[in-house]
Amino acid sequence: MKTKIHPNYTLGKVHCACGNEFQVYSTIGDQRIEICNQCHPFYSGQQKLVDTAGRIEKFQKKYSKKTTQ
Repeated sequence: MKTKIHPNYTLGKVHCACGNEFQVYSTIGDQRIEICNQCHPFYSGQQKLVDTAGRIEKFQKKYSKKTTQ
């Protein structure tokens, strides 16, 4: 293996949008994320829609049934 080509593996803090913070080892360092295991619907059991740039409304508008009169 070559020496001095690998990135530094350091302890960094992860900050979630829900306010949860925890520490992990990574090559990135400090990170800001939108969804963690505390607020993700699969792990928390609560439905939470994360809408980015109106994607939900765009989908509903595109696939909603159109009524003709």
